[in-house]
Amino acid sequence: MIDRERIVARLEMLKEYLDILKECSNENFERLKKDKIFKGAVERYFQLAVECVIDIGEILISNLKLRKPEDARDVIDILGESGIIPDDFAYKLGPITGFRNILVHNYIRVNQELVYKFLKENLTDFDHFAKYITQYLDTT
Repeated sequence: MIDRERIVARLEMLKEYLDILKECSNENFERLKKDKIFKGAVERYFQLAVECVIDIGEILISNLKLRKPEDARDVIDILGESGIIPDDFAYKLGPITGFRNILVHNYIRVNQELVYKFLKENLTDFDHFAKYITQYLDTT
């Protein structure tokens, strides 16, 4: 049995974070480099958005009794392998978990150009993820 309530709650949170990130994506790179509060907010909302994706994946994997993921990237891979999201999309989305690790653990200096690139080019990946999850829930 799929815990739709928990998944839908995380989809709603993901939408909220994406709305904020989309608003931030209208800003220029100089603001990201110079405004520490703006930079911190963008990084945090990216982290939270990726956490929603991972949480949704973990809930589905647990509910459907799929193989146990080895790490966050594997969560995305399992969703692709099982047909919950298209496999080619899982391959494209997977690296976002590495980006999250950089933001969370800061074990290397965060590359602001990479943050800006994600802000400008990758927000639609979250929209697509939400669409695929919603479609999956509608068919089960």
